[in-house]
Amino acid sequence: MPTVSVCIVTYNSAKDIQSCLQAVLKQSFPVERIVVIDNASTDGTADQVKPFAEHVHFIANTTNNGFAGGQNQAIRETSTDYVLVLNPDVTLDPNYLQEIIGFMEQKPEVGSATGRLVFASNIEVMDSAGLGMKRTRNAYDLAAGDQAADWSRTRAVFGVSGAAAVYRKAMIRDVDYDGEFFDERFFAYKEDVDVAWRAQKLGWTSYYIPEANAVHHRGWKKGSRSSVPLFVRQHSYQNRFFTLIKNEPIGWHSLLIGPLILATEAVKLGYIILREPGLLRCWSTIFKSLPSMLQKRKWIQEKAVHKRHTKH
Repeated sequence: MPTVSVCIVTYNSAKDIQSCLQAVLKQSFPVERIVVIDNASTDGTADQVKPFAEHVHFIANTTNNGFAGGQNQAIRETSTDYVLVLNPDVTLDPNYLQEIIGFMEQKPEVGSATGRLVFASNIEVMDSAGLGMKRTRNAYDLAAGDQAADWSRTRAVFGVSGAAAVYRKAMIRDVDYDGEFFDERFFAYKEDVDVAWRAQKLGWTSYYIPEANAVHHRGWKKGSRSSVPLFVRQHSYQNRFFTLIKNEPIGWHSLLIGPLILATEAVKLGYIILREPGLLRCWSTIFKSLPSMLQKRKWIQEKAVHKRHTKH
């Protein structure tokens, strides 16, 4: 029987973590290990986890090393066939893992899968069915805002959202670069997009499984951009460029896609100069990170070519 661990990273998650853990413990599929990494919370999150000490391997970090760093830390504490990367503000239905792992066991090429995530404020409305990718190379949550009833068919997707993602450990090992599954330079936001793109380049597929249901208690993402903290917008903006530098292929299609991406970014930059000048400081980070991102790009390209040649 396959094994699974659940990895949760908390940061001031006191109001959510208990209901999250209770749902994990009610899973019909046996969970071998639950790892909670706390990124230096100041709201008493650790106290909320204490009642679960018998079931949870809890590590309290003294500094916040981000979602990417925290999840990598948690994953390294596991040795199971599958890992569920789970946000503390997500509540799973009891059969969430059973449905997804049952599907993935039948298709060894599937490296990741997710279920039907709906909003806690209105469970008839979709929050996410995984990740999609536009021609402008902007990733987005599939089905966001749609009626949940309209998303009742299993389908291949570009990738899975890190909110409730089941990853095959073999895939994690395959796309891992220098000990990092999630790129820790991202800190948080779009690291799941980067992983999805990397996995796809190495031949893994990703699926949405509607029989696996979960409720997402999102916060700032429901509002306008002004409700999103500047820190979040900065990471989201610079991480978009990191994903492009690392993963966007260069070839004949670039003659069509390249100008579209450039035009999109030019419009976005104009908006930022006028309305969100605080984001401009990201450019120094982007330029400083360019050598390491290009090195990672070279690694993934060479590995993808090697895998294709080996396969044939």
